[in-house]
Amino acid sequence: MSTQADHGHELIPRPEPTPDALRAALACVDPGRLEEMQATKDEAFAKAVQWQSLSPVRSWVLIWARDIEIARRPSLSARHAHAKSRLEHEDPVIAREALRELSAVLDEATKAVRE
Repeated sequence: MSTQADHGHELIPRPEPTPDALRAALACVDPGRLEEMQATKDEAFAKAVQWQSLSPVRSWVLIWARDIEIARRPSLSARHAHAKSRLEHEDPVIAREALRELSAVLDEATKAVRE
């Protein structure tokens, strides 16, 4: 599988890195994960208060922006799903290649949302 960026077909525009914009985007591309998003948001905000640091909130934004980036780009989403489906393959060579591809997808999505 190619690790080249494919920005030609996107389901929705890239959302702003704010909780409301990320939630609206997730509702469009993967609404089944909204409860998970809310739960992790609650955890991040609780840690932010406990730690007196915005780091947990920043991490939450980055993780969800990355996951939405994958979901909003069908080619990236397909690569992600294919790699995840092969992570526990009985052939260790295939499993290692799947791990490399999954890492490449996550890196590409993270880089895109940090631009």
